[in-house]
Amino acid sequence: MSLQSSLFNFSFTTPCSSSSHETSTPTITPFLNSVTRQSNQPESSGRSEENNGELLRASSRFCTCGRRHFLEAASTALFPICPSIASDNLQPRYKTVLNRVHPPRPDWYDEFYASVLNSTAEPYEAEVAVYKTQLFTNLIRGKARKVLEIGIGTGPNLKYYANSADIQVYGVDPNTKMEKFAQESAVAAGLPLSNFEFIQAVGEAIPLNDASVDAVVGTLVLCSVKEVGQTLQEVKRVLKPGGLYLFVEHVAAKDGTILRLLQSALDPLQQTVADGCHLSRDTGKEILQAGFSSVDLSMAFLSNAFIINPHVYGIASK
Repeated sequence: MSLQSSLFNFSFTTPCSSSSHETSTPTITPFLNSVTRQSNQPESSGRSEENNGELLRASSRFCTCGRRHFLEAASTALFPICPSIASDNLQPRYKTVLNRVHPPRPDWYDEFYASVLNSTAEPYEAEVAVYKTQLFTNLIRGKARKVLEIGIGTGPNLKYYANSADIQVYGVDPNTKMEKFAQESAVAAGLPLSNFEFIQAVGEAIPLNDASVDAVVGTLVLCSVKEVGQTLQEVKRVLKPGGLYLFVEHVAAKDGTILRLLQSALDPLQQTVADGCHLSRDTGKEILQAGFSSVDLSMAFLSNAFIINPHVYGIASK
């Protein structure tokens, strides 16, 4: 499948602080065979800010001394400047979900799977590179400052966007044996290890705060999560308003085709040998129905992917 040399015309501005979430709306030019879904999201921030303002005014009426210091303390309590990583008291919840949807494997299995993935992915990555290059170019590079990649694995995507000295990347994966390979990929991509953090977690419970990242990247990950819908809601939760979700996923072939019959027959085996990967999920439909403000989605077939075809890829905006 051939693509135009420029897939998107895109602008992305994320001036965000603890007191303001003003963002410019991404402008994406849909491409060939794209499907666009628009929906309006209800705004609740106005009521929240009004209530917080009333609390501050009420507290100031009862202050007889040290008014300025009191208001500063109250403001900090109501509008904390939080780091991206979730607070320690929330960590047990994320660990509970991790153990539920991805029970601990023996070390030898995780090590073996990470090594195999690292050594056998080259043919696939070489072919999918044309889509990834056009997807990532001018989207994240030099634009987003905080990026989360779910299912980062050995880090094959880092070379497409992690070459900026001021970018911070959080890589989420349940398999801790992926970390050393992901770190090697980060170094090769020119990303300082001080700007890269590997987090053992699953997509169903991402240990980052609400509205804490500019972009989320996910490639070949929704095929293996336990709960696709919950993972997509987590993606939306951690994205800042106007933030982007970049995805490349393999999906079920068309009903009635030989490929679909083959996928259905091999699905149980695939889940066993490929760490939970499903062959017959309608992931594109799940993304379209997840409640993003817009989704631009296209389809491709890869010769090196064999039964994990077709692929959907594109960008969703919060």
